[in-house]
Amino acid sequence: MSTDDVSRRRFIRTAGGAAGVAGATAATGTAAAQEEQPVWPSGAEGNVGSYQDARGQSEVTVQVGAGDTGLAFDPTLLWVDPGTTVIFEWTGNGGDHNVQTVEGGGPASLDSGDPVGEEGYTYEYETSEEDVGITHYHCVPHTAVGMHGGLAVGGDIETESTGGGGASGVVFVPQGARALSVATFVAMVSTLGLAFVFMKYGGTITQDDE
Repeated sequence: MSTDDVSRRRFIRTAGGAAGVAGATAATGTAAAQEEQPVWPSGAEGNVGSYQDARGQSEVTVQVGAGDTGLAFDPTLLWVDPGTTVIFEWTGNGGDHNVQTVEGGGPASLDSGDPVGEEGYTYEYETSEEDVGITHYHCVPHTAVGMHGGLAVGGDIETESTGGGGASGVVFVPQGARALSVATFVAMVSTLGLAFVFMKYGGTITQDDE
C-alpha cells in the first residue's frame, strides 16, 4: 500500500470522526434544553414571562408590580402542588394592583380584593385539590397592558416540551445549538470536498510513524 493511500484513509477517518463528534454535541445540546411545562392559556405569559416549577415546595412568593415598569407578576407562570401556599407580595411599583382570576380562566378562585399600591402588602392563597388544573389571572387595572399570570396546580394537567422559560407550543432549539448545527454541516461539506480533491489528485503527505 502506497504512502498516499494510507494518508488519504487517515485524513478521511480523522475528518469524519471530528464531524460526527460535532453533530452529536449539537444534538445533545438541543435535547438538554427541552423541558416539560404546562400548556398555558393564551395571554397568561404576561409582560415578564418568567417561569418557576415550585412543585415540592410548601410556600412560594410571587412579586406583584415586577418588571421595569412595575406592571408584571414574577414569576409570571408558576407550577405548584395542591396544598402549596402562594404569597403574592406587592413591590410598591407600577401603581395600584390586585390579583384576580380572569373570568372563566380556570379552577383557582384568586381574588385579592380592591387594588392597592402599598409596598410589602401580601395576599396569600393556599391551593387545594379543587384548584388542580391551570388558572389564568390578571391585575384588573392593568389587564389591558399585559399584567397577567398563570398558576398550574397538580400533575394531572396538559404539558408540552419547551426550551425553559417560555410557553411556546413548539420545541425550542437554543441559538447556540442552531449555530453549532450549521457549523457542523459546513464542516462536513468542506471535508467531503477536500476528500474528493485529495483522492482524485493525490497528495504528497507521507505516512506518519505509528
